[in-house]
Amino acid sequence: MKTAFIILCLLVATHSMGRPISYVGGHTIMANSGPQSDGVYWHYTPNINYSLGLDYQRDKISDESFSSARLTYLINRKNTAKSQRNLYLKTGVGLNDSDNHFYALTGDWETRRVFAGFSATQTSGIGYDMFEQTLKVGIAPYLGAYGDFHTWLMVETKKNDMDDDRITYPVLRFFKGGALMEVGYHKKTDWNLHLMYRF
Repeated sequence: MKTAFIILCLLVATHSMGRPISYVGGHTIMANSGPQSDGVYWHYTPNINYSLGLDYQRDKISDESFSSARLTYLINRKNTAKSQRNLYLKTGVGLNDSDNHFYALTGDWETRRVFAGFSATQTSGIGYDMFEQTLKVGIAPYLGAYGDFHTWLMVETKKNDMDDDRITYPVLRFFKGGALMEVGYHKKTDWNLHLMYRF
């Protein structure tokens, strides 16, 4: 099932305005809060093909806090006059305990009006392993120019093999310049919050 999902995502992920763009020599700071973990993450992009970073997170499943080293590698990117497609391999390992690690295949395709993205993530923490699949689609209700305040209306659906229960919920994404905020809510998992600033 995991292999079939990854193959499907690769098939789907066959001038972007959906979020701030990372660039060579740039830095990114992120903060995330969700049902499985809370964390702060920084990365630097020395090359168009990869970025290196550090994060600190509190794992809510194992109730452990730890720091990790992370790598994001761009497998494929295609730009057209009206769209952009990206495919990434992401991985991270705990600095104090290698039992805390993850690897993920993620991708997105977007135009100025529509967005579709996915992730397939295998996470290992202290005393557990979890595979999670996520799909996200969105639409921009208006088209802003470069530097304007942008709004996206999205729907995210995810499922993991720990509780084997799919949840689907609305997400709002806002960004301007290098700053982005994304917030979603589901009654089972409560709030999901993602903040990002690129500079």
